[in-house]
Amino acid sequence: MSRVTSGKVTHARHKKVLKAAKGYYGRRSKTFRTATQAVDKANQYATRDRKARKRDFRALWIQRINAAVRAHDGEMTYSRFINLLTKSGIEVDRKVLADLAVHEPEAFAAIVDQARAAA
Repeated sequence: MSRVTSGKVTHARHKKVLKAAKGYYGRRSKTFRTATQAVDKANQYATRDRKARKRDFRALWIQRINAAVRAHDGEMTYSRFINLLTKSGIEVDRKVLADLAVHEPEAFAAIVDQARAAA
């Protein structure tokens, strides 16, 4: 029986890794062994930062809502505002609230007033 080499498979795997490492600095984009390490690490960072991005945006939305609420009513805080929204039955998520606070201040002010009046 003849010997089977894995030339095609290995070449394809190397090509895939080196394509993923395109644009990396120096040897990290040229040699397979270093490129493999660099690509693996980059994938770890990508996975971690997809989770972190969600946390970062939620924190940003909360800061924007807090600033808009305090600008509208100096006594009210973010925490009190969210509590009033819940009690009044207004179901708007933080992303939309933050967008309203930045781009539609009048609509946001109406929501704040409605939440305060209902509770």
